[in-house]
Amino acid sequence: MNFLEELKEYALKNNVPILREESGHILSDLIKKEKPKKILEIGTAIGYSAILMLSKCEDCCLTTIEKNEKRANEAKQNFLCAGIENRINLIQGDAMDIVEKLETSGEKFDLIFLDGPKGQYVKYLPYLKNMLKDGGFLFADDVYLHGWVKGDDIPPHKHRAMVLALRRFIKEISSDEELETQILDIEDGISISRKK
Repeated sequence: MNFLEELKEYALKNNVPILREESGHILSDLIKKEKPKKILEIGTAIGYSAILMLSKCEDCCLTTIEKNEKRANEAKQNFLCAGIENRINLIQGDAMDIVEKLETSGEKFDLIFLDGPKGQYVKYLPYLKNMLKDGGFLFADDVYLHGWVKGDDIPPHKHRAMVLALRRFIKEISSDEELETQILDIEDGISISRKK
């Protein structure tokens, strides 16, 4: 069993949300095709998707943001085990604060993988768009949130604000003239937007 498979097993046993299989294949294919040099990831968890992405592009580096200190420490350990720690800049803290700082500093990325707090996607969007190079991609995971965003089921009351925020996010990326967006109805929904 390779290290990614071990991480997947660990995530399942410990209820750590990680990128689903089909979504992972689509993200991997995009990376192999586009060969990004710089990736930004929001939502590191235990580092599964970061390791997956870097395994698909050898001369690529990645900045990843994780709010949860315990998870960030686990991810650091996993990056060491995978031998990619020198290609990763892990920032532990609140994604909104960090995204604002990165954007102000003029950072630019070829690919942004958005898999953090779903209710914040729409708040991050203007900053992420500014940080995306022309021709770069914004890949957002779980945009359908258990089907609630599409209206398959009525969301529990505590999730309604998140569902509304995700609907706004989908509306904005779909109507933005600077972005070419496709939304794929696989697993929990993914959106792929290319900056023109």
